[in-house]
Amino acid sequence: MNDRQKDILRILLTEQQTHVLTKQLAERVNCSEKTVRNDLKVIDQYLKEHTNARLIKKPNVGIFLEIDEEEKSNLFKQLLAAANPIDLNDEERLLEIAYRLLMETKHVTLKSFAEQYYIPKNVVKKDLRKIERWLKKYHLTFISKQKIGLIVKGTEQNKRLALSNLHQLIHPQFFNRRFIKSQFPPHEVNIVEKELKQMENFYDFTFTDDSFESVLIHTLIAIKRMKMNQSVSAVANSSQVMKTKEYAWTKRFLKKLEPYFSVHFSEQEILYLTIHILGAKINDPTAAKLTLDTQTQPLVDSFVYEIIQRMSRLINVDFHKDQELQRGLSVHLLTTFQRLAHDLPISNPMLDDIKKMYPYMFDSIITVIAELKEKIPYVIPEEETAYLTLHFQASYERLKKVSAEDQRVLIVCHMGIGMSQLIQTKLERYFRDLHIVGCVGKAKVDEYLANDSIDLVIATMPLSLKQVPSITVSPLLPESDIRKVEQMIQHRNGHPAAVEGKSELLKFIKKETLFLNLKKEHPYEVIEELANAIYRLGYVEKQYAHSAILREKMSATSIGSGIAIPHGDPDFIKDSAIAVATLKQPLEWGTDQVNLVFLMAVKEEHERMKQLFQELSFLSERPEIIQSLTTETEPSKWIEILDFRLQKMLT
Repeated sequence: MNDRQKDILRILLTEQQTHVLTKQLAERVNCSEKTVRNDLKVIDQYLKEHTNARLIKKPNVGIFLEIDEEEKSNLFKQLLAAANPIDLNDEERLLEIAYRLLMETKHVTLKSFAEQYYIPKNVVKKDLRKIERWLKKYHLTFISKQKIGLIVKGTEQNKRLALSNLHQLIHPQFFNRRFIKSQFPPHEVNIVEKELKQMENFYDFTFTDDSFESVLIHTLIAIKRMKMNQSVSAVANSSQVMKTKEYAWTKRFLKKLEPYFSVHFSEQEILYLTIHILGAKINDPTAAKLTLDTQTQPLVDSFVYEIIQRMSRLINVDFHKDQELQRGLSVHLLTTFQRLAHDLPISNPMLDDIKKMYPYMFDSIITVIAELKEKIPYVIPEEETAYLTLHFQASYERLKKVSAEDQRVLIVCHMGIGMSQLIQTKLERYFRDLHIVGCVGKAKVDEYLANDSIDLVIATMPLSLKQVPSITVSPLLPESDIRKVEQMIQHRNGHPAAVEGKSELLKFIKKETLFLNLKKEHPYEVIEELANAIYRLGYVEKQYAHSAILREKMSATSIGSGIAIPHGDPDFIKDSAIAVATLKQPLEWGTDQVNLVFLMAVKEEHERMKQLFQELSFLSERPEIIQSLTTETEPSKWIEILDFRLQKMLT
């Protein structure tokens, strides 16, 4: 087949259960109807020789392709290979479709996507369902009209927020904005980047790498949307924003961009970007009080004092001894409260990983925030709770660490103070011969290498360094990355013991509190079933079920790998117990699919609770154990499996 005939076949493949007139085909491939009829004979012959598909022709009705889904998919692949259009994988296609939908001001049809990417309409629909679910986070929806197409509906501010966070559509844990940057000409990116760096130098502060990228992207998107006559609406608290130093900085920065791009930034556009700069993270703790806002700083100081006080009491660790924690929280929360004050979403791509790796610390902070809700004017989302978890976990590691000064290591982190501190203290605990000489952003690497003797660079993003070895790790340093670092520095004696003693988990699980192959439709039904069971056995009071559901509404207790650990108010516990359910069908539990549930009703005692959460976190990192537990139907064997696996961990 020639290219025109392949185009006709592609059109027929994208039509679902509808006939196409010869006249319509002729118009779409820009030729005569006679040519189309001749082409259809060639296509029909090709289909008979190579497939089970058939062309069905009905006079006065049109042409229809009779083909099953598998055959259709194979034909699409052949056409894709032959025509070699845009060579995209599924994730890149998803990003491109989402980007186009967010940028378009007119309706877009499914057919246009199907034809552009040589994919069936059902694949386009699958992509659109995923995009639609993701857009809900930004209060955006699809409006679909038959025969016209669909369009994204919502405020301009929310569309821009979604565009700037487009990378999280495919990899929630990644911070790579490469795709969205590629939508702008390189010279435009360079101009904005240069002026943004000049603003940093002029006012003597630096954004974290991630915040720099975020402000850069927001500026580029603003310029592009303004040229499309898509401007932001009124900004809340504008008079308060105009009093800040950041407003003056932003105005100067944007005015310098106007002649380059032949645009005029309105007052609302300046205010809008000021809010993003107010909510951006900075590297230098001494620059924490950047804003003239007289309300936010006292609120931050009060909240930091209260949360440290209550966490110290709950965890039984004197966090007041750690001055770095107080400084780090002050810097972090100043920008957080600015974001909350202006209704900017707090995004945390590592939320699920943090809940999985540090469930005890995360849950403790959830508890403390609930106690403090009357003292702050904002609702603290679980994304922010996860960031606070990093700060307290880093402090906990710091208060326990012992370090020496043999190998000199530079940490390069793009995410700011809390994450840098966590990486540093975690490394120093695991590897006692490391000396961390600094935690810097990517821009300062060359300066450190030129002025200091560095043995190893550990970075949260890929680096190309010739003068010193480097290793790339996840910001949370999971076990696999610890092993990578261990191999790199050839150090095998610095790990702390895992957990010593007997399993805490098995102390509280009994056959009568074990429910295998449970069938329920909703997580709350599972919680109610388990809580009522231990109530009947006398372990808890009747209100425990309700309190556990209230806790679940605050933040889903899934910790990854199909595990959830719901729990209620300890005041309603009479005697400690854990009820367990394996589910006949996995349930959507927060952002996870869960099929193993541990309802915790254990009287709070720091060391006991800490070990319980460690054991649960251990299980969440072992999918083969989860598989064994969820498929076992005999209670005694189920307990044997858990006992055997946990004992291997504890010894």
